[in-house]
Amino acid sequence: MKQRYSYIFLIFFLCYNYATAQELNTRVQVLAPTVQNINKRNVEVLQNTIRDFLNNNKWTNETYTPAERIECNFVITLTAWDGNSTYKAEAQIQSSRPVFNTAYNSTLLNISDKDFDFNYNEGQPVDFSDQNFISNLSSLLSFYAYTIIGLDKDSFSKLGGTNYYNKAQNILNVAQVSGNKGWKAFDGLRNRYWLNENLQNKSFEELRTFIYDYHLNGLDHMQEDPLKGAKKIISLLSDLKRLDKQKVGSIFPNMYLATKADELVNILSLTDPQEKIKAYNLLAEIDPANLNKYEALKPSR
Repeated sequence: MKQRYSYIFLIFFLCYNYATAQELNTRVQVLAPTVQNINKRNVEVLQNTIRDFLNNNKWTNETYTPAERIECNFVITLTAWDGNSTYKAEAQIQSSRPVFNTAYNSTLLNISDKDFDFNYNEGQPVDFSDQNFISNLSSLLSFYAYTIIGLDKDSFSKLGGTNYYNKAQNILNVAQVSGNKGWKAFDGLRNRYWLNENLQNKSFEELRTFIYDYHLNGLDHMQEDPLKGAKKIISLLSDLKRLDKQKVGSIFPNMYLATKADELVNILSLTDPQEKIKAYNLLAEIDPANLNKYEALKPSR
């Protein structure tokens, strides 16, 4: 009888965790390679606190199974510490989504935030609010959580991430009162303000639609017919030519196309020489910043 109750409890426990899995599956590294006299235990506690905040908060009203959680990486490099609770830091933030019927994950976000500064005392809870400013650490993590979910939604449904970019904007708006860098337009051209602005700007809806078509109608069919999938992606690149050339250097297209350059070369290398040249010419026009990578599509002499 005792064994039977243990079995029932195990089934209940597994079903509960299956039903309540959160949206993000985040790996966090906090590094301090150049900071003198920093307490390693404090760094470890901070790392665990950030990971738990991202993974344990409920960011949407939807139910995610464990297999549906979004894979993310936060590498936070501490660059200065005042000996108390104030940290200066930089963060490299990545997220990806799986490609159907493969073990491959395709990167959606790969961004460097040079102004990832915050205050933190060991044991201090990091609380979440999308309506009030609590701390810069909470705001930073919440902003990127919503941005990651928005990009993931965009890859599965046309313009599906809009609601989450709006939530990230709420975080941004309330964080502007803090005086911390990265939340305002005049803090720089490649910061959180401009990333969120670009993601909601109608000028970039072509790129958001491309993200949807590229993943759902291109990559997700590569396993069944690689050549057909590659040709579909070339036709999608033709549509992307309509993107305003004066805006290609903005943070969103610049970040996204840089993230995809190597992947595009690998996929489009499957096509015949004529298709490769077509792809090269399109990418040279759409994304001249990564032209050196696209050279691999040109036939060798």
